[in-house]
Amino acid sequence: MEISAKNAVILPEGVFIIGSYDGNGVPNAMNAAWGVQSDWTEITLILGEHKTTENILKTGAFTVAFGTKDTALISDYFGMETGHRVNKIEKAGCHTHPSEKVNAPIIEEYPLTLECTLKSWDPESGRMIGEIVGQYADERILTNGKVDVEKMGLIIFDPASHAYRLVGPVVGHAYHDGKQLMK
Repeated sequence: MEISAKNAVILPEGVFIIGSYDGNGVPNAMNAAWGVQSDWTEITLILGEHKTTENILKTGAFTVAFGTKDTALISDYFGMETGHRVNKIEKAGCHTHPSEKVNAPIIEEYPLTLECTLKSWDPESGRMIGEIVGQYADERILTNGKVDVEKMGLIIFDPASHAYRLVGPVVGHAYHDGKQLMK
């Protein structure tokens, strides 16, 4: 059955929490779904005109945290409220500390955060590219010094049902399992 391509369902869509400071050093956060790793140390986000965008253009830096099962409520709130009206970090009861690598906040409720400098911004397309210069991880999500996605409780946005879904267990091993068909 053919369905409309107007709101195409492209999965997975991330739950990216973009952290920034305003001109007075007040932390802000927003939820963005359209983002992707675009190089080894680069992330590309599609952002409209938001307080977060204004902040990043002023400071040249931002952080990207990843929504989890434990942060679903505050992640959703960060996508609904505007930082122009209210201090979302304070209202959500979140805690922050400054990134050691960039002029942006790390929101402590999120277990994994990328620290980024602004590489480029195209206001027509909304394409913002950040250079990943650091990564901050809570020890409770690490296994043998590596991020363990299952321990994170990572969530994705499901645009078909407007829901957040939990990323599940390992079902295969990249760059390995397919070798069976190469024989």
